[in-house]
Amino acid sequence: MKVSDILRVKGSTLFTVSPDTPLAQAAETMAERDIGSLVVMEFGDLVGMLTFREVIQAVVGNGGSVGTRLVRSVMDDAPLTCTPETEIDEVRRMMLGRHARYMPVLNGKQLMGVISFYDVAKTVVDSQDFENRMLKAYIRDWPSEDSPPAP
Repeated sequence: MKVSDILRVKGSTLFTVSPDTPLAQAAETMAERDIGSLVVMEFGDLVGMLTFREVIQAVVGNGGSVGTRLVRSVMDDAPLTCTPETEIDEVRRMMLGRHARYMPVLNGKQLMGVISFYDVAKTVVDSQDFENRMLKAYIRDWPSEDSPPAP
């Protein structure tokens, strides 16, 4: 299974922000849209990732307020990325290795979407559920040793 399978189900809605956006505005967008991340784009290129983790760290580091900080000052400027052709098992390893909850999907330099650890986990569980149902159906239809061979 590949990242493209997740994107096909998830859809292509993307939320981006400029690195010079005030952090308060970016956090407000995340809260209003009920999303955990924003892709940071500049001149059509991915330059970073802003997640609730960076926002919380900025709030704590600033005494409980985001203040006048810009997204640029707190974003992850070297986020993990993958392609639509990346295998889901590889994405799981990458995300677990870096404790990343969100990963931009790039086709060359073009942003195709963002997948979350939740998206990956749901895909794996759904795939395992399907496989379990198929195995159970196969076992139920297993011919007994006493039954005559099929014609």
